[in-house]
Amino acid sequence: MTIPSPKSRPAPELYRTWQALCAEQPRLRARDAARRLGGSEAELTASRLSVDAVRLRPEWSTLLPALGELGEVMALTRNEHCVHERKGPYREVTVSANGQMGLVVSPDIDLRLFLGGWHSAFAISEETGHGIQRSLQVFDRQGTAVHKVFLTDKSAASAWAPLVRRFRAEEQSEWLDLVQAPPKAVALADGYIDVAALQDGWATLKDTHHFFALLKKHGVERAQALRLAGREWAEPLDTTELPRLLESAGERCVPIMIFVGNAHCIQIHTGTVDNLKWLDDWFNILDPLFNLHLNTSGVRELWRVRKPSSDGVITSWEAFDAAGELVLQVFGARKPGVPELQEWRSLAESFPAR
Repeated sequence: MTIPSPKSRPAPELYRTWQALCAEQPRLRARDAARRLGGSEAELTASRLSVDAVRLRPEWSTLLPALGELGEVMALTRNEHCVHERKGPYREVTVSANGQMGLVVSPDIDLRLFLGGWHSAFAISEETGHGIQRSLQVFDRQGTAVHKVFLTDKSAASAWAPLVRRFRAEEQSEWLDLVQAPPKAVALADGYIDVAALQDGWATLKDTHHFFALLKKHGVERAQALRLAGREWAEPLDTTELPRLLESAGERCVPIMIFVGNAHCIQIHTGTVDNLKWLDDWFNILDPLFNLHLNTSGVRELWRVRKPSSDGVITSWEAFDAAGELVLQVFGARKPGVPELQEWRSLAESFPAR
């Protein structure tokens, strides 16, 4: 089903309404403004085409590698409750032959891209109180932001205009052809799950990347699987322990991996964390190359998870929201073929289960 534009307003009118709202609430994010106006962030972005935005051709296999020409950028991926920002060059990009999957694998920017859900892209040059902010913003078929890339003070700003010209869409139309998200499948009740088979499959895992296939095989949702796995493999924790874990990792200089994603993009930081601060319900990591903004009020379940692998047991913490959606995961820093850091395992296991 196609989604009509907000109140069917022409783009110039929508843009004016949006700007009036921003004048009243200068700190209001586009994502939240879209909700106030009854539409999507992509529609707000498209409304600025005649102002400070250019629609780009969604040619991911060539557009994404071209971002390497910009030098250092800030990559941003978020979900409903957590924002993950990482600075570095956008390099080592690969896109599968069928164009459905992509990878950015480097020490700085590390992404898993599910390109089948990517739909529209815009280049924006916005005048702010700190000068012009340039960004590339990608949205899905529902108009939700999937991934954004911002230029920094260290970017090769001279490469921006040529890149935008090269990928500029011939038709600069605000029409996005959005569709409603398909309804979420109803989870099977616990009584319909073969718990013994699930636990046996879990115990015989050889690679953590096979975990999704295990869930699919048994028709079980992720948080549900943690409940059914048994305490050998998954233990519930008090949600207030998550900031404490990150604070302890920072104090002990334990290198960790923080995964944050949405349906179409997962972004990963690997390294230590240092500058941690609270602002109301938001727990923040504010390091020079990595920022994390976690709305702790959105975390309703927290689990310590253990998965066997050919490299030994891999321990993670996984946070979920009220809808059972994954908010973020924390692992110890490691490479395939290398056992888990003992410093991480000791830290992850030091918090009492609920």
